[in-house]
Amino acid sequence: MDAKAIDDDASTNWMIEDEAPPEEQNPAASPEPWRVLIVDDDVDVHVVTKFSLSNACFMGRRLSFLHAYSGDEAINILRSTPDIALILLDVIMETSDAGLKVATKVREVLHNKLVRIVLRTGQPGQALEHSIILDYDINDFWCKSDLTTRKLFTTVISSLRGYAGLQESEQRSAALQAALDKAQAHEQQAAAALLALQQGESWSGELSIGEPPSRVALNATPSSENGQFTVSGKIL
Repeated sequence: MDAKAIDDDASTNWMIEDEAPPEEQNPAASPEPWRVLIVDDDVDVHVVTKFSLSNACFMGRRLSFLHAYSGDEAINILRSTPDIALILLDVIMETSDAGLKVATKVREVLHNKLVRIVLRTGQPGQALEHSIILDYDINDFWCKSDLTTRKLFTTVISSLRGYAGLQESEQRSAALQAALDKAQAHEQQAAAALLALQQGESWSGELSIGEPPSRVALNATPSSENGQFTVSGKIL
């Protein structure tokens, strides 16, 4: 593809986030970078894109770039690196719709709903942008000649913000589901214990109690008096 220079801002110093933390003395203490996958069959596009975003920082995290030069290579990287936040994806590579096929596989085969996908093309007349945005689960579409450094930066930061929001929502949903599963498990254990005691049988089992959870082994034994039972146990 034709890599048109991103030329409206010769200096990228303006991209440094005001609240970006100073360089850490201990590299291990630095937060994990945002992973950005550049997919394009033109090496120059990779070089220009990485240079344009070299000083970018969002939420105190820098950007880390991965590179793919074909649709198949992009899918392989996405399979092995599930925490990629953003794909800058060329439309035309080995075929005229290679990028569109990648976008479809990401959503329908890899079932990755979090990663943000920004399509880029050097062929502005090759397809209707409106139609592509409607038909494919992508988040933005740009002609390379229009994507200046400032616009690229804005697009990337907006995409990362969207990814971070979705990631937080997914984590909250997972935590709620885990709590619900735990409550249901406790309810089932309580029901089993009650049924056993009603039938005059003993019951024993393990429960996770408290936060952080502690495993407790319990044993319930019915007494000779109707409706009464004794419970003993120990913390594991």
